[in-house]
Amino acid sequence: MVHLLEDPALRNREAVFRDRNDAGRRLAAFMRQHSPVTEPLVCAIPAGGIPIGLELAKGFQARMFLGVVRKLKIPWNPEAGFGSMTWNGKVYLNKELVRTLNLTEEDIRQAVAETEKNIRERIEQFTGGLSIPPIHGMTVIITDDGLASGYTMKAAVEALNSENPEKIIVAVPTGSAKSVAMISGMVARMICLNLRDYYPFAVADAYQNWYDLDDDEVIRSLSLARKNQLLY
Repeated sequence: MVHLLEDPALRNREAVFRDRNDAGRRLAAFMRQHSPVTEPLVCAIPAGGIPIGLELAKGFQARMFLGVVRKLKIPWNPEAGFGSMTWNGKVYLNKELVRTLNLTEEDIRQAVAETEKNIRERIEQFTGGLSIPPIHGMTVIITDDGLASGYTMKAAVEALNSENPEKIIVAVPTGSAKSVAMISGMVARMICLNLRDYYPFAVADAYQNWYDLDDDEVIRSLSLARKNQLLY
């Protein structure tokens, strides 16, 4: 069985998508041709994965939900993380890094509590506290705007696997070869249009128009999606 699908014409290229919406539409079209699925759920990782997820939901006439994943911040360097936490309370530690940093149980406990609060706030802000759909026995497509280290996606995959889906497919517009290889070993199908195997890798390099999505834009997009019955 083929676990990894890519578009060879986009291999190792940059600036191949106009923006996230263009990337999502092209990803949906590629999947319909090469990896069709029926009645999937789409799990989008905020914030960058939301435009991608909405295009997939449109393309497959599916419903989308948000898979909020946040890093556990290193106390003295909050821009970096030593693990992650998912929307359903699963905690994943980089145990080697925890040992290297000599983090205490209290350091970890405080980071988990802070991250849990942040996740609750983001879910409330973006969805009004809507619940996650039943995953058991479903085909779930997880998406983001790209895979760099891959650890956020890894946490999302493991969190969803705990809900016993029938199948998990990860579909992203762009990704590093190392991260794509890691994730492809965890899921039924890995789809990455723009695979790049050189270093350094940046998700942004795949896009002509790249910027960080702010919360107001995310909320407007989700409000429109809700009116169009694309949100679970």
